[in-house]
Amino acid sequence: MLVRWLVEPKKLSRGQTRVLRGATQRGEPLALSAITLLELAVLFGEGGARLRVSVQELFAALDPGSGFLIVPIDVEVAAEVAALGDALRDPADRAIVATARVHSLRLVTSDQRIIDSMLVPTVE
Repeated sequence: MLVRWLVEPKKLSRGQTRVLRGATQRGEPLALSAITLLELAVLFGEGGARLRVSVQELFAALDPGSGFLIVPIDVEVAAEVAALGDALRDPADRAIVATARVHSLRLVTSDQRIIDSMLVPTVE
């Protein structure tokens, strides 16, 4: 979702755009699980998928003051990952959902597996 918001905002749903714009207009941080940084590095780093921007530009957009808050994977998040059961197989998806659950966040996602799991409130 981060890549869409920063690079291809027209690919976001109306609801997702409304929620993200509303949060930024109110000065609320957009929370990202720390695992998202690893996903970006793997997907868009050297030899990965190509975007109109580099992975370094994506990371630069996350600098302090950017409106994004990187939420670490701590013991509480890890314990929540363990408690999720087998509804989600992808470790990154599990960490993202667990982070949202622990911090009582709505998750902006288009990932149908996460939406169908109903483990966390989502904005589709």
